[in-house]
Amino acid sequence: MSLFKSSNPALKSSTFEQMAGTAYDSDVMTMQGAINKSATLLIILVAAAGLSWFAMLSNPTLGFPMMMGGVFGGFLVGIVLTFKKEWAPFLAPTYAVLEGLALGAISLLYEHAFSGLVSTAIVLTIAVFAVMLFLYATRIIEVTQKFRMIVVAATAGIAVFYLLAFVLRFFDIEMPLIHETSTIGIVFSLIVVVVAALNLALDFDFIEQGAHQGVPKYMEWYSAFGLLLTLVWLYLEILRLLSKLRSR
Repeated sequence: MSLFKSSNPALKSSTFEQMAGTAYDSDVMTMQGAINKSATLLIILVAAAGLSWFAMLSNPTLGFPMMMGGVFGGFLVGIVLTFKKEWAPFLAPTYAVLEGLALGAISLLYEHAFSGLVSTAIVLTIAVFAVMLFLYATRIIEVTQKFRMIVVAATAGIAVFYLLAFVLRFFDIEMPLIHETSTIGIVFSLIVVVVAALNLALDFDFIEQGAHQGVPKYMEWYSAFGLLLTLVWLYLEILRLLSKLRSR
């Protein structure tokens, strides 16, 4: 059903449909359970990021291995989790730890370049999340099929653009817009931030609808993992946007 489509690769349309009705009523996913698991993963991520941050302050040489280990380790865990959703209660916290280690290192690099940037990015990420949750809960934003298609298409376009930029860097070719501090580069980053924020509405809708389908309770962890993906993306894009603004 198209009702469950999300641009988040972890929260794809068939995830809940295949599991609907497979759990007992006393052991099914709930909206509150998914929210609690999301908060738990966020706490784990922040703690790991703090560990990485302070470890780098004591020994800067730890920065690169922490960042690369977190990025690639988190990517591998995410791939496994996509195929082994029943492992989510163990793999989702593992992903949060690895992603936190990477974010701590990345954040400190930004903080060294632009003092105070990280705290501003954190506050803005929390603010955007709160606003999107309010807009979704009050149905000011309704996740219609048209809305979903637009956000999914925009997200796919950005993903392809970033992937192409990553590949071209191996040939010493820099894609425009991503790192540019010009007006058009800033507008590009602002658009990406908006698209990332709109993905939160899709994630909220996906989780809410999935909670009504009688899927196993471990899907609370999996749904929390998917939501964390969007939050991490949003935070990184806000960091990039703020750094561009500070560089002008």
